[in-house]
Amino acid sequence: MTGLNTAAIYVLQTLGSLYLLIVLLRFILQLVRADFYNPLSQFVVKATQPLLRPLRRIVPGFAGLDLASLVLAILVQMLLMIATLALMGFGIGGVLLNILVWSLIGVTSLFLKVFFFALIVSVILSWVAPGSYNPGAQLVNQLCEPLLSPIRRILPNLGGLDLSPIFAFLALNLLDMLVIGNLAVMTGMPKILSPFM
Repeated sequence: MTGLNTAAIYVLQTLGSLYLLIVLLRFILQLVRADFYNPLSQFVVKATQPLLRPLRRIVPGFAGLDLASLVLAILVQMLLMIATLALMGFGIGGVLLNILVWSLIGVTSLFLKVFFFALIVSVILSWVAPGSYNPGAQLVNQLCEPLLSPIRRILPNLGGLDLSPIFAFLALNLLDMLVIGNLAVMTGMPKILSPFM
């Protein structure tokens, strides 16, 4: 593999992963019922609308879930993997089913990472800017609340000390290590194909 191919893979994965993150955020924001009028939500909607509009004619929503954005995320991940393999000089003829499975693993891993990093940002914001009305802070809190509220109901009240993010971190990391990581190893997923693993 030449230096030019390595640079092309880097650029492709960086830009492709950024768009994949935006598409998956579209699904997650609808999943957690985040504020649609938040400027960051509006950016995500506008960035994904050109590809989602035609896909929604084929893939309808179900039970309030935006399945078209989830399908688009898997398709974007598949295209990234196919392009990466092509730039590395591998044929994709016999591995299309593997690429689909690897795409599902990659999108699931990114899904968990979004919540993991949203929790980190939420914890930091609770220290430096509690109760902030910044659109980013509000969106992060809306992302984390569905994950933290069931844990808060189980944990006893500790007098203002919220330990629910610690248990959420543990759960997300265990899922990532034990389920996603093992699935990636069992299916022979190359590390270079998913920068989120």
